[in-house]
Amino acid sequence: MDAAPLRVLIVDDEPLARARLRALLDAQEGVEVVGEAGDGVAALDASGDDPADLVLLDIAMPGIDGLETARRLAALDPPPAVVFCTAYDAHALSAFEAQAIDYLVKPVRAERLKAALDKARTYLAGRERGAGAAPVPNARTHLSARLRGSLRLIPIEDIRYLQADEKYVVVHHARGEDLIEESLKSLETEFPDRFVRIHRNCLVAREDIMELRRSPEGTVHAVLRDVATPLEISRRCLTQLREMLKHL
Repeated sequence: MDAAPLRVLIVDDEPLARARLRALLDAQEGVEVVGEAGDGVAALDASGDDPADLVLLDIAMPGIDGLETARRLAALDPPPAVVFCTAYDAHALSAFEAQAIDYLVKPVRAERLKAALDKARTYLAGRERGAGAAPVPNARTHLSARLRGSLRLIPIEDIRYLQADEKYVVVHHARGEDLIEESLKSLETEFPDRFVRIHRNCLVAREDIMELRRSPEGTVHAVLRDVATPLEISRRCLTQLREMLKHL
């Protein structure tokens, strides 16, 4: 009996990139393209009831990017194999290689794609035996920000505070600040041991809090290490914050 085909989902926000990948996959034996998605939300929806064996995943996409999509795909049971497809080189990917079984640099070459498909088959065979590749970690070590066509990785440990600004979050870190398209609530849920809420629009790094300072007007502010301007603490968050600081 012939082996079942490798079921592949293509995720890329560029239609031409999806079409190229589909053409390359159609030329491979034992592969079935089961769907396409133009962003992370659509990819997660497509993976709900009947996930593909392998997700070919772009990184720089609007809304939920490829890194966040991969993290959420890892929570599926069983998780699909993930291969990143990116315009960025291996150096930029080194910080998150562990979150995928392989990565392909655009323009994708047929022989390189075949090698990635072989890795996916090995991963899936191991998963069936209960000894698959190491799972994607639940917590990321970096956030990713797009900057004039480039991808900047921001180490979680370098982040001083996160502040909501309309549909973006401003990440204030050791080297400056960047915008990311993630919600403050999702970041609070993902990193509860790293960040604490001090205001409806602000999370701060717990270990960077140096002082709670009351102004002459009665407003309380958090003074952070290496941050010049104290940050306002809402009354709603103040009691919980004081209690947390007692146990640091």
